[in-house]
Amino acid sequence: MRDPTIVNVGYRSTNFWVLSAGTSRLIVDLGWPGMFAALLATIERKDIPLREIRYGLATHYHIDHAGSAQELKQRGMRLIVAPEQQAAIPAMKQWTKPADHYLDISTHDNVIVALADSRAFLQDLGFAGEIVHTPGHSEDSVTLVLDMGAAFTGDLTMESMVAMEDPEVVARSWQLLRDRGVTTIYGGHGPIHPIPDPLDRG
Repeated sequence: MRDPTIVNVGYRSTNFWVLSAGTSRLIVDLGWPGMFAALLATIERKDIPLREIRYGLATHYHIDHAGSAQELKQRGMRLIVAPEQQAAIPAMKQWTKPADHYLDISTHDNVIVALADSRAFLQDLGFAGEIVHTPGHSEDSVTLVLDMGAAFTGDLTMESMVAMEDPEVVARSWQLLRDRGVTTIYGGHGPIHPIPDPLDRG
């Protein structure tokens, strides 16, 4: 299985990643609420056919990472949801305002994928990897880990930047990624960077 191509279609200081294995495409993190037009414009500018983005995964259900999920679903995307994330979907709305024009995410048609089954599911899509639970920033946070060494971590807090988070929970999540051979972090904000050294406390 060949390594996928990875394209950043982000805007407003948030990264949204489109992974492509041929014409099988998966988007990781799903736009801001009320700004689907900006996401669509960026996707089109990067020459990615929207109809080929068959599946999407939110690393966690905060408005800057899942705000345009329903609009993407209406255009044909299937939303992958880990069981650990289900309760967070309706809870996200409390952080929106009427001016955000947030469109509620329907829950009856999502693709619920147990983490233990994620490798087989992703393989069927053409991607070698798995989805792992990486709490720290939020309890519903997950990371897409590819066998090529890439990890899509959303807002997983760096160990050197822990503030309100539980440092032990954060450390366990990062160790989970190191144990899987992750070398490169594709985060929700900022540039691509090597996985941080656990001894680097800033």
